[in-house]
Amino acid sequence: MTIPLFRDDAYLRDCHAVVVAMDEQGVELDRSVFYPSAGGQPGDTGWLVLGGERLAVTDTRKGTGPNAIMHLVEPPAGLAAGMAVQAVLDWERRHRLMRMHTCLHLLCRAVDGVVTGGQIGDGKGRLDFDLPEAPDKEALAERLNGWIAEDRPVSERWIDADELDARPELVRTLSVKPPRGDGRVRLVEIEGVDLQACGGTHVRRTGEIGPVRIAKIEKKGRQNRRVQVVFAADDAGGG
Repeated sequence: MTIPLFRDDAYLRDCHAVVVAMDEQGVELDRSVFYPSAGGQPGDTGWLVLGGERLAVTDTRKGTGPNAIMHLVEPPAGLAAGMAVQAVLDWERRHRLMRMHTCLHLLCRAVDGVVTGGQIGDGKGRLDFDLPEAPDKEALAERLNGWIAEDRPVSERWIDADELDARPELVRTLSVKPPRGDGRVRLVEIEGVDLQACGGTHVRRTGEIGPVRIAKIEKKGRQNRRVQVVFAADDAGGG
């Protein structure tokens, strides 16, 4: 079992941890700031620091055990169960993913349609909507950037899984189910705009996202429209 420190504080950039186990899937720690690939958000990258050596973490995934998080390290030489390490995020990449993930929450509110799928990328993201016609690109970008410029606060709170079952509208994406392993589900709220269940990482205020633009809207089926959003700045890294 790995304690997911990122779930309570997405701004933690590193932590001290102990190696619990190692196998072909990677290295499991007793605690981690690394988010494992899930819900359309990529797994984090970074480093495990052992003494003066930095071992690159090329991906982070869920393990086979309950709440296990596996850090893919190449090569894992020198690591063994019981060893103390420092887990260090590639923070600039993680922050871009947090910004885009929060932006997609705005996007799913800006488009009046059921979300059927989505993917978060480094500097870009997309959502698929059940829509007969494509929304207007310029009007959509204006709405998103309006909410971003208002610098609305983003907060989180927890509810029982039973409450989520009684409020299905809190699950906004049909293809993704929020984690509920411990009987609780986390809600992410963008003040005055959106409230939904989500296990990913997000920024604290919409202003942190930075300006965005709608790169394209594609027709992916009779009732499916794919909306791709990107950071407007040439340097996607932003903050």
